[in-house]
Amino acid sequence: MMRMTCAIMVLLLAGCGKADNAPGPGGVTVGEARALDEAAAMLDKRRPPEDILQPPANGPSTPDASQTPQATASPG
Repeated sequence: MMRMTCAIMVLLLAGCGKADNAPGPGGVTVGEARALDEAAAMLDKRRPPEDILQPPANGPSTPDASQTPQATASPG
């Protein structure tokens, strides 16, 4: 009888956990936090290599601020 009671208690405790709509970290529910973690993991897998994100060695392709014409204020 004691073994049966222990087995039932273990099974009942195994089913305990936070519900998806229970408050979670950062003001979101547990289900939303799990979905955000899964989305972040998916985006991390799709991240391009770091060398693609670096600007070219010969400088930026857009002109810098010193080369752009200054707008003058009109009187009045």
